[in-house]
Amino acid sequence: MNYIDVAPAYGSTVSETVLGKALKGIARDRYFLSTKVGKYTDPDQYGKDTLDYSRERIRRSIDESDARLGTDYFDIIHIHNIEYQDRRHAEWALKEGFESMVELKREGRIGAVSFGIYPIDLWHRTLETLTVDAGLVNNHYCLHDTRLLELLPIAQRKGIGLINASPFGSALLTDRGPADWHPTTAEQPALFKRSTGFCRGQGTNISKLALQFSSQHREIATTMFSSPKPDTVKRNIEWSQEPYDPALLKETQKILEPVTNLDWPYS
Repeated sequence: MNYIDVAPAYGSTVSETVLGKALKGIARDRYFLSTKVGKYTDPDQYGKDTLDYSRERIRRSIDESDARLGTDYFDIIHIHNIEYQDRRHAEWALKEGFESMVELKREGRIGAVSFGIYPIDLWHRTLETLTVDAGLVNNHYCLHDTRLLELLPIAQRKGIGLINASPFGSALLTDRGPADWHPTTAEQPALFKRSTGFCRGQGTNISKLALQFSSQHREIATTMFSSPKPDTVKRNIEWSQEPYDPALLKETQKILEPVTNLDWPYS
C-alpha cells in the first residue's frame, strides 16, 4: 500500500495537516500522493461547502496544500465533486478548472490530472471528451453497484488509470451503517441491515466481503478505503488478501437487488 489521498475539504484542512506531520522524514519516492481542488468546507459550518473552480483559486489551493503536506509535487490532483450544488458549477469545472490543471501539469507541479466525482453520466462525458490521466470513481464498484465496469473499456482504450473508492458504499456495507447525511429513503436501510445480518449469520462480516469483492477485480489496479484507526487499516489489508466465498457473494447481492446500481443524490 503506497498511495495516500486527502483533500482540503476533509476535516476542513485537518486531513492534509495531520498527514503532513506523518510524512515528515519519509522519502518522497516511497509513496504516491494526491489531493483535490475545487471544494472547500467551512470549519465552523459542517456541510457548508464552497465550490470554486477558478484558475486563481486552484493555484492558491495547490500552494496551500503544498504547505500543509510539506511537498512541492503531487502525483495526482483530483478536481473535486463538480456535481455538488445541483451541478451549477460543473461546466466551470470542466472548462476553466480542467484547463488550469493541465497548465499545472505542464509546469511540472503535478503528475496527473484527474476528477473525483460520483455520477456515471459525468464520468462518461469526462473520460470520453477530456484528456485526463486518471479518475477517482467512488461507490461504483461495491456489492450493490458495479457500474465502474462500464468505464473500464474507455479507460483502457485511452490509457486512463481508474481508482476504485468507497468499497464499503459510504458505510452502507458496514455494521455501523451510513452517516445521517446519507440520502437513503426510509425503506432502503432495512435492505442493508438484512444483508449485514445475513453475513453475520454465515459467520462473517459484510465489510469483509465488501472489501474482498471490491479490491480483487483483475482489471481494477487500485482500491481506496479510509479509516482513522491503524488496526482497521491493518485488518483491511489482511482481508484484501483473502479470497471471498462466491456463494456468500451471490446471496448477499441477491438481497441487495432492489438497490443495485441505484443513483444516490449525494449533492
